[in-house]
Amino acid sequence: MTAFNNPRDTWNQRFATTPYLFGEAPNAYLCSQVAHLQAGSALAVADGEGRNGVWLAEQGVQVDAFDFSQVAVQKAHQLAERRQQSVQWHCCDWQSFDWKTGHYNNVVGIFFQFASPADRTALFAKMNASLKPGGTLIIQGYTAAQLEFNTGGPGKLEHMYDEPMMRQAFADYDILDLRSYEALIHEGTAHRGMSGLLGLTARKR
Repeated sequence: MTAFNNPRDTWNQRFATTPYLFGEAPNAYLCSQVAHLQAGSALAVADGEGRNGVWLAEQGVQVDAFDFSQVAVQKAHQLAERRQQSVQWHCCDWQSFDWKTGHYNNVVGIFFQFASPADRTALFAKMNASLKPGGTLIIQGYTAAQLEFNTGGPGKLEHMYDEPMMRQAFADYDILDLRSYEALIHEGTAHRGMSGLLGLTARKR
């Protein structure tokens, strides 16, 4: 996957080509960190077709989720209805989402590596500001190793994650889990095969 000149149109087209581009099952790393979720509320950042937001709702938390693709958000509504879960879906980009300060007990971002380095800094800052003290942050993304595997992701080195980046970005957090690893993933047709991954779970002080 490469960067797009017209991202919203491109993603709408991609999401329209298959029942669920990234599958209906939640992200494996997110599921592995369930013990660190806090009771209360959660925000799912750039949640696409809703697989992770719906799973969070199934864990008993009140979920807000956003994505800028109208097609994805419509499919997210349908997934939540089928699974009999309530999620507050918002169709918007991260710049126009209503980031409430100190509002969420959990903030989750899974494979949202569309952001340039400058945008990523701003987005991380918004995620941090919206999380309550004592809240849990969970991020899953690709490392530079993913450029060799080419099984998903933006295909740009400057968009990839590494552990020093995460430690610097979230220096005021207690790290509960931080790992760089390679694993086979099977998330729909878009994320399939051996992948270079990073997982971060941290608690805001």
